[in-house]
Amino acid sequence: MPDIPQYAVMGNPVSHSLSPRIHQLFASQCGISLEYRAIQVDEGQFRSAVDQFRQAAGRGLNITVPFKLEAWQLAEQRSARAEIAGAVNTLKFEDDGTIYGDNTDGVGMLRDITVNLGKPVKAAKVLMIGAGGAVRGVLGPLLEAAPAQVHIANRTAGKASELAELFVEYGCCTASGLDGAGSAYDIVINGTAASLHGQVPDIAADVFADNALAYDMMYSDRPTPFLVWAAENGAAEISDGLGMLVEQAAESFYLWHGTRPETKPVIKALR
Repeated sequence: MPDIPQYAVMGNPVSHSLSPRIHQLFASQCGISLEYRAIQVDEGQFRSAVDQFRQAAGRGLNITVPFKLEAWQLAEQRSARAEIAGAVNTLKFEDDGTIYGDNTDGVGMLRDITVNLGKPVKAAKVLMIGAGGAVRGVLGPLLEAAPAQVHIANRTAGKASELAELFVEYGCCTASGLDGAGSAYDIVINGTAASLHGQVPDIAADVFADNALAYDMMYSDRPTPFLVWAAENGAAEISDGLGMLVEQAAESFYLWHGTRPETKPVIKALR
């Protein structure tokens, strides 16, 4: 049905993606007709897969691992937050043929923490564990929210320092190895993939201040190993990244349709 606007998430793997369900829930809530599916793309085939999708009434794409850098390169125009993130997770195909790229990960995480969880970021001490693409993708919006400090702790200290230097003009951004992470943070975010492997980053238990939030950017149907560890070591509140997933999707939906959906009922439906 080429007359129905087509949307999709592209990545590898994508078979377990919740994005199709999230966007269909948004669409029915907002009374918008669309089709949204998951498309697995082989490495080296991303550009041709996007071209094929556009030719079949494709209007927009979400991009996940491992194609966010290629999507950034493909975009002819990029938002400021995508520019600094060095990655694109949302493509919009404009009527004039222009490919517009955005990155909604950071604003999605920020909205989940500040609105859904009610945890202020302004003037907070924030520890970010990890220095990979997922962390780079969220640092800009996080620093724009004016925390007192964002400290990046990574297994390889040099990689953390390089990332901190990229963002130092946006706010107080410092870096170290895992063993120099410091203590008494209001918000501790796990931006590593350790939870996917049943592991916990090698961080000292004194990283948590009183009333600290421990936040894992990964999501699961049960608490991740990091969140279990955090709850046992002084975190007052724990949360996985499901809310972030829904909030970044809502921002993509808004970019495509000009309508901002309600996220709380969707988060509830997915739990």
